[in-house]
Amino acid sequence: MLSINDNLKFIHEEIASTAEFCGRKSEDILLVAVSKFREIKDINTALEAGHEVFGENYVQELKDKIDYFANKPQKPVWHYIGHLQTNKVKYIVDKIEMLQTIDSVNLATEVSKFLKKSDCKLEVLIQVNTSGEMSKSGCDPDAAIELVNNVLKLPNLYVNGLMTIGSFSNNERVYRKEFILLRKLFDDINSQLGLKMKHLSMGMTNDFQAAIEEGSTIVRIGTAIFGER
Repeated sequence: MLSINDNLKFIHEEIASTAEFCGRKSEDILLVAVSKFREIKDINTALEAGHEVFGENYVQELKDKIDYFANKPQKPVWHYIGHLQTNKVKYIVDKIEMLQTIDSVNLATEVSKFLKKSDCKLEVLIQVNTSGEMSKSGCDPDAAIELVNNVLKLPNLYVNGLMTIGSFSNNERVYRKEFILLRKLFDDINSQLGLKMKHLSMGMTNDFQAAIEEGSTIVRIGTAIFGER
């Protein structure tokens, strides 16, 4: 069984080789280590290996981890990558670097209100449901441009891209089609609204190579780094 350090090295090598294959630079692709349900010791091991950015899906778990690292010399950089309920916004949004899961004006408004009170700004991504699965969060692709336009009007939020969760499928054509859809939305929104959004967050353990080939700038990987839960 490979160590977390070895796994991180392997993932970075895969990112680099995939990026080179499609004419991209590996430094333009951010690896977010998905640490939900992982123990503090595993996060510490990744930190000691030089990794900094971690993704969490649940508010209470993230809050507990933020509290643990509050007085530690080495702290993770946190991205929130799970569905966020409006009544839990106040617990985390002033303590994270990026919120990847804005999927409604209502949520964005609550986040903006709290950030304004706290005199903080936050980089956010708009989550799009490209698979059409009811179990997944995210706005409908047809509503993405309008949602981005509405969120842009809110203070203290910096809209810098789109995020999606690909289908959990062994059929590459299925999830690649979803990545292509997100990339097209990304290009259309930048063009139509005159934006320069930077990020496409798509790709996880089973599909991150395909996501990079289709333009992903952020990959969210847990199992391939930390092992099976």
